Amino acid sequence: MTGDAARRHARERIPRGCGVSRAGGDGHTIGAMRALEAIDRWEARHAAAGVVGSDGVVARRGDEGHRFRLASVTKPATALAALVALEEGVINLDEPAGPPGATVRHLLAHASGLPLNEGAPLAPPGRRRIYSNAGFEALASFVAERAEMPFEDYLRGAVLEPLGTQATLEGSPAWGLVGSLADVLALAAELLAPRVVATETLAEATEVAFPDLAGVLPGFGRFEPNDWGLGFELRDGKQPHWTGEHNSPRTFGHFGAAGTFLWVDPEAGVACVCLTDREFGDWAREAWPALSDAVLAEARAAK
Repeated sequence: MTGDAARRHARERIPRGCGVSRAGGDGHTIGAMRALEAIDRWEARHAAAGVVGSDGVVARRGDEGHRFRLASVTKPATALAALVALEEGVINLDEPAGPPGATVRHLLAHASGLPLNEGAPLAPPGRRRIYSNAGFEALASFVAERAEMPFEDYLRGAVLEPLGTQATLEGSPAWGLVGSLADVLALAAELLAPRVVATETLAEATEVAFPDLAGVLPGFGRFEPNDWGLGFELRDGKQPHWTGEHNSPRTFGHFGAAGTFLWVDPEAGVACVCLTDREFGDWAREAWPALSDAVLAEARAAK
């Protein structure tokens, strides 16, 4: 599928004028949420945060014009492009891709056996949950080969432009997106109420792929199981976790080593985005769950 075909696919899903509006450009009043004031105390040079509900952006705060390195928050966008490719018949989840014995599904679910970065597989496909940038790079190369175009162009045509973003891929499809708060809020809105892909497609992508696989969630340790969907980390019953204690088990999303995160809680009907330029560390393990719980409490009180 060409970039033009990817754009046509998205236009068929998203009515004219709706791409940017899902990031708060639809005329709704953007209110304040006291929970987001916490980012002012995070000692980052730049920080921005926002919350999306069923009617669009509920609140936002911080350096809205700053372009952040999204780090691994890139992966949900790359996964979404792969889901567009799936719906268009460019790829199939169960066809061979990556190391011997692996499929597209394995690559998306960090179950291919590939290591974090370059190198030989550490395990046979489907045996362990090994978080892998290399797997996402193999996935993007496979989509690019099948689409007969650079993955950067495919991603732009299938996801970034239809959502009305100005984000750009400046490096690996596993970690290279750069964008603003508005860009990531647009992605969060899509994941809360999909229109670039069918609801059923995203639902499958946010169910456990290859159940019962053990593995390490970077920054938080080993979990048995370490549940993952097709490109999205699943909250389930993990503890400790980067989302809040009051996030539902159905919460999905991703965080990045650059100090960024995006989660979607379908049960609460809320998505939250936080972007900083302070590298992930102990501060985030403490601050992010607290902010997430405060956002959920305030959102529920407002209903």
